[in-house]
Amino acid sequence: MSEKFRREMEELKREVEDMGVLAAGMLMDSVKALKEQDVKLANEVISRKTRLAEMDEEIEERALTTIALYQPMAKDMRTLGCILKMITYLARIGRYGKDIAKVAEQLADSPHIGRLVEIPYMAERVAEMVRDALKAFETEDLSLIEDFSERDDELDSLRYSIFRECLTYMMEDPKKITRCSHYIMIARYLERCGDHACKMAEKINYMVTGKRVEIK
Repeated sequence: MSEKFRREMEELKREVEDMGVLAAGMLMDSVKALKEQDVKLANEVISRKTRLAEMDEEIEERALTTIALYQPMAKDMRTLGCILKMITYLARIGRYGKDIAKVAEQLADSPHIGRLVEIPYMAERVAEMVRDALKAFETEDLSLIEDFSERDDELDSLRYSIFRECLTYMMEDPKKITRCSHYIMIARYLERCGDHACKMAEKINYMVTGKRVEIK
């Protein structure tokens, strides 16, 4: 392939990495806004959804144009396919950040229950997976994502732990039902973000090796 094609591929990969930083930042800042009851930060996260959508559309259009112009094959084609999948998963992760930020706005007027259970820890574990997936995409170092199945299991356990703890609070005091219901929903959002990180890892593995794997 031509030098121009190679430059285009490098720029596309950098744009995906930038979108990943934006999406992961939205997720972590939304949880920070929730924890610190920072309505201003929550609003800032919500405002980033416009740029997230723009990046999704721009990268998709550029990737499709690259396919049409250069008709790549083998690994180059797998890389472009990976890019098209990754921006979808990253867009979803960013939107979950936006959704958590909206909850943060609603819950900013009264104290948290149980120090926000394990939501901040769960969010950090998810963010680590997203960052490792992006690094693996950049470097093609699959060792960064080889333990994603175990990490996904940990997220599942954390989600159910949060559910059980919240259920206990709700049974003890009906006034806590609304707030704890939000916590349970956020834990579900974070679990889904972890699932999206796993799907990115599957596509990255295919990009590098040409072999399909399933992370369960």
